[in-house]
Amino acid sequence: MSNEEVPETRGVSVQLLATVDLGPEIEGMEGRQLRMRMVTIDPGGVFGPLHDHKDRPGTVYILQGTITDHRNGAATEYGPGVGWPEDRNTTHWLENRGEIPAVEISVDIVKKQ
Repeated sequence: MSNEEVPETRGVSVQLLATVDLGPEIEGMEGRQLRMRMVTIDPGGVFGPLHDHKDRPGTVYILQGTITDHRNGAATEYGPGVGWPEDRNTTHWLENRGEIPAVEISVDIVKKQ
C-alpha cells in the first residue's frame, strides 16, 4: 500500500503518561528517553499515515476495543490483553473498525525533543 492510499490521522487522542531520560540511566543512550503514552482511537479513527519505527522501537498493549494493524500487506486485529512489538522493520498504520473507542498503551524509545 502506498502512502497516498493510507488515510491521514483522524479520531486519535494521545496522552503522555511518563518519560524517563535514558542518558543518565544507560551508557550510550544520551539524548534518548523512554516514553509511555495512552492512545485512544475513536470508532472509524485512523492512526496514520504509513510510518516506520526505525530508530524508535517500542511495544503496544491493548486495554480496550479492537485495533487493526496494517503491515506487510496484511490487516491483523488485536483486542484487549494483547499487543505487538514495533521494531526497526515495522512499517504500518492503525485503525479502529469497531464500535467503541480502542485504547492502547504505547511504550517506546525516542529522541528527546
